[in-house]
Amino acid sequence: MNSSKPNLKISLDQKKRVLFLTKDIELIRRQLHDGLNLRMENLSVDDLLDDINTDVMTPAWVCFDHLPEEIAKNAYAGLVDADGNRVVGERELMDGNFEAIVSGLRKGTGSSRETAAQCERWSGIRYVFAASFAPIHERNNINLGQLMAGHDVLQRMQASETVDLSEFSQGYDPVTQVIIEEGGLFAFSKKVQSGEITLPPNATGNRPMNMAEKMIATKMLNPGKEGAFVASGDAVLAKVDAGFSHEFTSAQVHTFLKAEYGEKYTVKNADKLAVFEDHLLYADGVARFAPFVSKIQTMRDLQREFQKHTGVLDFQAKDGVSPGICHQIARETLIDPGDFVQATDSHTCMGGASNALAYGVGATEYAALAQSGFTFVRVPQSIRFELTGSLAPGCSAKDVMLFILDTFAKREDTLNRSMEFGGSGLESLSVDERATLCNMATECTGRTGICEGDEALAQWLAERRPGKTGEEIEATFVSADTGAHYDGGVHGVDLSAIVPMVAEPGDPTYGKNVSDLDPISIDIAYGGSCTAGKVDDMRMYAEVCQAAKDAGVQVAEGTEFFIQFGSKAVQDYADAQGWTQLFREVGVQLVNPGCGACIGCGPGVSDAKDQVTVSAINRNFSGRSGPGSLYLASPLTVAASAFAGKICAYSPELDFVVAS
Repeated sequence: MNSSKPNLKISLDQKKRVLFLTKDIELIRRQLHDGLNLRMENLSVDDLLDDINTDVMTPAWVCFDHLPEEIAKNAYAGLVDADGNRVVGERELMDGNFEAIVSGLRKGTGSSRETAAQCERWSGIRYVFAASFAPIHERNNINLGQLMAGHDVLQRMQASETVDLSEFSQGYDPVTQVIIEEGGLFAFSKKVQSGEITLPPNATGNRPMNMAEKMIATKMLNPGKEGAFVASGDAVLAKVDAGFSHEFTSAQVHTFLKAEYGEKYTVKNADKLAVFEDHLLYADGVARFAPFVSKIQTMRDLQREFQKHTGVLDFQAKDGVSPGICHQIARETLIDPGDFVQATDSHTCMGGASNALAYGVGATEYAALAQSGFTFVRVPQSIRFELTGSLAPGCSAKDVMLFILDTFAKREDTLNRSMEFGGSGLESLSVDERATLCNMATECTGRTGICEGDEALAQWLAERRPGKTGEEIEATFVSADTGAHYDGGVHGVDLSAIVPMVAEPGDPTYGKNVSDLDPISIDIAYGGSCTAGKVDDMRMYAEVCQAAKDAGVQVAEGTEFFIQFGSKAVQDYADAQGWTQLFREVGVQLVNPGCGACIGCGPGVSDAKDQVTVSAINRNFSGRSGPGSLYLASPLTVAASAFAGKICAYSPELDFVVAS
């Protein structure tokens, strides 16, 4: 499934073309339809599209396919003009004779879906040029054998210069350079397993390490002479403790493994690998997905085939009911302190709340590590957030992350870094709220988020790990060493200074204080997803709903309020607390566990462009949850807004709601 081994000397094929993704949409269309050829020497980074997210490259419905040509023909199906019309039509990238594609900053933000890289690769694109790349997307390109470089290299190549392969591999660690030179991850992995490629002992000696470094060091397969020590930038192979895929990705994993290792392939550690059915659970009932029902069923069937073949843990739906969202169930059942976890979803980083190292990977990388039991790791840089104080009433961890997005992420301080959370303020946040911090590390284009462990986490895990005591779990916690280095620095965040925030439509980094908003009427309020479908999220919805009931208030006329549970365990807890009955009494529409509206597959999705949603999910890229405008907010703000009929913050000390 990967590309062939690249040449050592590379030049552009004069019979092929370069596609520039410009901010001027009409220029893109002229390249596609009129044969316009642009040159990098006449453009600047300011002319090129920034933040092209993976939903733009392959929207959810494109991911219903798992075969190359089907994915390629709808490349960039999510890139639309102001009227909602596709800019790149069906097969236009495939049939345009393009071998290179060019964009601006942060190419490939958002979901970890490998289809975004595949749609270019399988359309004939061989060279990808951008000012910078989002980390997971960049890795997916490397694994597929795509060659990436900056605009300066393209300018030289357009001037008919032949460049060395090293122009595409320089800046990467020595192991990644070998992966690029071999043409992709599968070729590299096979040679490692056969002994054709061996990694020398890691050169880093004894030094204080931060949490991500310590977790990687303990899993390293090529420790140095002084023992297991790493530093940011080190290239190592590491044992993977746990992982999972879901119905959007398992079909490709299964297909890739059969193609690379034969029909009788095996996987390592099947008792700590799992499959989930959560993303497409409600897709059959979504009108716009009606044409894809048979494809969705094929993906389900292939996941069941994969599970039966490998014997991995089975969290698929039974009689149409899912046990829940992969990230929430993984916290409840799979992820332990110090674990190294890989899964085919960008919000895998949510597992960092359990004092583990967890982040998303593409289908190729997951298939390779499932088969071998190890994976390549370039030790990430880290940035530490030292939390102090405690949140004011009406605020939650979601507001903390919207603040971090609007400041640190906007400046790219978090880009591809492990976001470490600690300090006395962390102890004031519940274990579920810490999961929100880690979950949204990927929205910050961070590699992952990791929280320090404490007694509260130990107790939370002990309640879910039969035979384990809190004391035994505490003994497994990983903490940063005194004197550990943070490339991104150590930053204080005073929780008491956090105020209710939203992210305005289009991107999670478009932060704004609720108090600064003009009045915004809403049509939909949605509470759910991995970010906001946990027990403590339900507690927040219940607090607002109880206040509404006491005030004799129902969900506002003309507004629909949906609450969806993150897992069956969360739903059962809410039932036992009487919250589900309370929700129904005040007009909430309840949805069984699953991803639902967050992935555009279920109740809570907008139907029209003029609809406005306030949602507790984690990302609000255009079209992700329907054609309407979507504001991100905390569970408290979402619930309060549902009863007010407009976006507002919740304040228990004053009236039921405080209007913006």
